[in-house]
Amino acid sequence: MHNFSGVQFEAVIFDIDGTLWDSTEEVAKAWNEAIRREPDIDRVLGGEELKREFGKMMEEIMDDLFPELDPSRKEELAVRMYARENEVMASAPCRRYAGLEETVRILSERFRLFIVSNCQSGYIEAFLKNTGLEDCIEDHLCSGDTGKPKGENIRLIMQRHHIRSAVYVGDTQGDADACREAGIPMIYAAYGFGKVKHPDAEIRELRELLKLSGPVGGGRERG
Repeated sequence: MHNFSGVQFEAVIFDIDGTLWDSTEEVAKAWNEAIRREPDIDRVLGGEELKREFGKMMEEIMDDLFPELDPSRKEELAVRMYARENEVMASAPCRRYAGLEETVRILSERFRLFIVSNCQSGYIEAFLKNTGLEDCIEDHLCSGDTGKPKGENIRLIMQRHHIRSAVYVGDTQGDADACREAGIPMIYAAYGFGKVKHPDAEIRELRELLKLSGPVGGGRERG
């Protein structure tokens, strides 16, 4: 990992898709199951297609995938697609990036850990149940919870937990833009879905995050 030598952070905030795991194939299956129940839609989605969409706000994803539908129909379909996705994600065999559980558990002893994503409500909870990492993540927030974009949600979670210094780990230019909006640095997960111009730092695998310097006195408070 480049940069951040000697810099100490209180918290690490994670993106999920393209950063902690790759769920695109399993999400495509779940969404296609929901779509097959819609008699007016003849469409099959693929994992590679979804990789181009993950990281965007949910409304933008539906606009990209179903431009022919009117807004109310998109909203109705999205509710059904995301509901089916949440049902299966808690146990779906999603591809976890190498060292996921070990890295997150070690980091949780040195930092306060959070997740902020542009996903629907319930998805982060499904990810945590699937990976068994509920005890490592102090809190999480998503656009489905607040209706707000990622930059605002990063600020909200930092304000909620009185975090003074944090770094965000993500894989898209949208993540980088959100970090600039929130006023925190970004570590670019170069193994993920997107490309980022001039990130603050870059990793080629999750384990490189173990080089980060944690605050004196350890990480999250445990109740």
